[in-house]
Amino acid sequence: MRSASIGRAMGLALALATAGPALGGVDLFQAKLAGAAEAPKTTSGGKGLLSAELDTRTNVLTYKVTYSGLTGPATMAHFHGPAKAGQNAPPIVVVVDPASPISGTASLTKAQVSDLEKGLWYFNVHTAANPGGEIRGQVKRYRDPADIHSAPGVPQDVEDTGKGIG
Repeated sequence: MRSASIGRAMGLALALATAGPALGGVDLFQAKLAGAAEAPKTTSGGKGLLSAELDTRTNVLTYKVTYSGLTGPATMAHFHGPAKAGQNAPPIVVVVDPASPISGTASLTKAQVSDLEKGLWYFNVHTAANPGGEIRGQVKRYRDPADIHSAPGVPQDVEDTGKGIG
């Protein structure tokens, strides 16, 4: 009886170990938002943080953005690409309500996923004083989920509940 239980447990462990690719995975991304990252740069004291998760099985991006210190209320917020840091590109994903905190999801094409994974997306927040964008950050893959909200350079005065995206 005991060997049957051990056999079942080993079979379950093997099934779980090999199921990873079939279940898909999650890639983590983040962007640190600041006026100095805009193109052209702004003198805004605003700053923020974008955290995002890409479900690599469904290509659904789930994101959360918090920011503070803008010159006024946000008028728009978008993901843009493809563009390297310092370059501009058209909006890809438009945020419906740009007030902080922002959260949402977007279904991406394979080409959009490829550009996102290459670091060719940025996120920016617009205001009336800075209609071209007040704060911006290049969206980059983040490999250590335990440190996504405490990485060096992450604005410390932007609220972070530590609860993740969900």
